[in-house]
Amino acid sequence: MVHNFNSGPSVLPKEVFEQASQAILNFNNTGLSILEIGHRTPLFQGVMDEAVALTKELMQLKEDREVLFLHGGASTQFFQVPMNLLDDKASAAYLDCGTWGTKAIKEAKLFGQVDMVASSKDKNYTYIPKGYSIPETSAYFHYTTNNTIEGTQMHSIPDTKVPLVADMSSDILSRSLDYNRFALIYAGAQKNVGAAGVNLVVLQKDILGKVSRKLPSMMDYRNHIDNGSMLNTPPVFAVYVCMLTLRWLKKQGGVTVIEKKNAAKAALLYDTLDALPMFTPKVAREDRSLMNAVWIMNDEAIEKEFLAECKANNMVGIKGHRSVGGFRASLYNALEMESVVILTDLMKDFARRKG
Repeated sequence: MVHNFNSGPSVLPKEVFEQASQAILNFNNTGLSILEIGHRTPLFQGVMDEAVALTKELMQLKEDREVLFLHGGASTQFFQVPMNLLDDKASAAYLDCGTWGTKAIKEAKLFGQVDMVASSKDKNYTYIPKGYSIPETSAYFHYTTNNTIEGTQMHSIPDTKVPLVADMSSDILSRSLDYNRFALIYAGAQKNVGAAGVNLVVLQKDILGKVSRKLPSMMDYRNHIDNGSMLNTPPVFAVYVCMLTLRWLKKQGGVTVIEKKNAAKAALLYDTLDALPMFTPKVAREDRSLMNAVWIMNDEAIEKEFLAECKANNMVGIKGHRSVGGFRASLYNALEMESVVILTDLMKDFARRKG
C-alpha cells in the first residue's frame, strides 16, 4: 500500500479510481469511453447535472448560488475574479498569507486598486494576521482559506459586510462552513474534489455585471452560467471524476462526518510532532492547517535519512515545497487514518533511534 501525502494532485478514494478506470473502457455500459462521449449529449449532461447538484447539496447552497466547472485551475481565477468584479477606479481588499495570495494580488492589480489589509510575510507566512480592518468601500475582500505551501489555515470566516471571495483550493469540503457567506468561491479540484484539470467556482449571481469594462466571452462568468459550464468543451473526464468524488463524500456522510475524520488525523500528527523534540512545526499553533502540516527537523544532517525511510515505507509526498523546504504531509479527505498512523509510528521510531 502506498501512503500518498502529496499536496496535489493528491490522494483520491480507491472506489473513485476503480469507477473512473472502468468508465474509460465502458461508460455506463454504452460501449463508449468517458473520454470519447460528446459533451453535449444526454450522457454527459447527466454527469454535469449530478456534479452540480451534489456540490449544492454538500455545501448546502441557497438558490441564488451558481456552480460552475471551468478550465484553468485556481490560477486563472486570480485574474478572472478581478476582471469580473473590480472596476478600473475601484479598490478590492486582499489578505496576503502566502504564495497563492501573493499571486492573486499581483493579478488583481492589473484591473484596479488593491488594498492589502494585512500580510504575514514578515515571519515567512507562518501565521495568519489578526486585528486588521477591511475598508467598507471595497468591491470585495479576497483571501486564501488554506495555504498549501506554508501550512496555515483560516479557522473562522472574517466578520465583514464586504462581499467575500475565497480561494479554497486546498480545504474546500473538508470542514463545515457557511458557504453562503461567500460571494464567490473557487477551488482547483485536485485536492479534495477530484482530478486535476477542472476548477470549481461557486458564486452569487447578483455580484456580476457591475464592472464597466468589456469582458472576453470566455472570461465572463455570466456566459458560463448561461451555458451550464459548456460555453466550450468542458474537461469531461475531470468533471466525471469530480462527480464520483462528490458521490463518495456524500456516501461517507457528508462534510460534517469528513471534518471529524480530518480533525482526528491532524490531531494525531500534530500531537506527535509536539511530543518529539527532533521535529518542530513551523506554524503558529492557532493557525495550523488541518490539511497541510509542515515541519522541520532540528538536525538537517539526518533529513535525507528520514526521507529515505519514508520512501522505504511507501510514503510519498513528505518533502516540503521547494520554496520553503522542510517537510509536509497533506491530509486530504481521501487519506485514511492508517496512513497517518504509519507515518507517526515511523517518526517515533526514528526519533528513538536517532535522538
